[in-house]
Amino acid sequence: MAVEFISQIFNVPFGEAGHGTLTGMRGFDPDYTKRYARALDAVGFDWTLLAYGSPSLDALQVAQFVLNSTERLKPVVAHRAGFQYPTQVAKAMAALDRIGDGRLAIHMISGGSDQEQHREGDYLTKHERYERTDEFVQVLRKVWYEDGPISFDGKHYQFEDFQTDITPVQDNIQISIGGSSEQAYDVGGRLGDIFGLWGEPLKETAEQIAAVNAIADLNGRRRPRIWVSFRPIIAPTEELAWEKALKVLAEVQKGVAVGSALFSGQPKNVGSMRLLALADRADLHDRCLWMPLTKELQGRGSTTALVGSYETVAKALVDYTEIGCDLLSVRGWDNYNDAIDLGRYVLPLVRQELAHREATGGAPILNPDSKPEAVFA
Repeated sequence: MAVEFISQIFNVPFGEAGHGTLTGMRGFDPDYTKRYARALDAVGFDWTLLAYGSPSLDALQVAQFVLNSTERLKPVVAHRAGFQYPTQVAKAMAALDRIGDGRLAIHMISGGSDQEQHREGDYLTKHERYERTDEFVQVLRKVWYEDGPISFDGKHYQFEDFQTDITPVQDNIQISIGGSSEQAYDVGGRLGDIFGLWGEPLKETAEQIAAVNAIADLNGRRRPRIWVSFRPIIAPTEELAWEKALKVLAEVQKGVAVGSALFSGQPKNVGSMRLLALADRADLHDRCLWMPLTKELQGRGSTTALVGSYETVAKALVDYTEIGCDLLSVRGWDNYNDAIDLGRYVLPLVRQELAHREATGGAPILNPDSKPEAVFA
């Protein structure tokens, strides 16, 4: 399947001022959200993540807003199992799939932070949360694709003779599962259509892909498509890109100092700990994967940057397709403006490169040896 690109919708214009790292993310500006979604649609993104957090907007409602505001952009609705019953979510997602004529996916979150789960009244252990996600996904598929009435008797969900009048447009609404723990690999390998990873170096990313694929193979099912996430910093030249990167780093450092209460204690989820270990090992990995921002933000979320000219970052993304990633999530630090620049200058290069290779049997267009020299001490 051809490579596809994912961005992320933001609902207020905080990115232009503060790179969207710590503060100013609250609220909902419908005009800005519509403009953002339409810009992603226009510059060639295929998908956009609608993120989930305890204080955030309801992603299902935002998904309907995005679907009604765009022509081709497909929302990926992040959903944290445990706060809504799966039969209810299945009906809501089926209705959205109807509204968008098949433009929808769901990204299941089991929850990496006990503290964040407690904010919404969830006190299950991490192991139990993954068990719940497993059951949640099973229920979604039963509601969507089995003739009712249906029943379910699990540890976390039980019901009898459920039936709904609404079914999805798609033969298979794609379900994404992500993480870096053994439990994440297990649930994702057994049940996911897509498996999501934060942007690690090529070697470590390939090892994670192999772990997920091994579970899928063991269960005799199709391997999930791999989604990998980065926060690129791009410019027309290498020098301008690194100058921009250092400015972003300085602003993030200021933001961390102001919002220090948000960073008390290191995160305990496996994905964040892996990122921090990699950031401690080196600032720069592979072609242009830069990790000082990860270190400053303590590995919280997608924080690894690909830094360089448009061609260098495009080639770095192609590197990830070569190890099995075909869903590339790219959003910058000045969210709206970076999304437009990525859509105009990087996405076309990646698509052109991959199309040319397919047509010629692998001959590259982009310089295969391009690798920028970092311009920082």
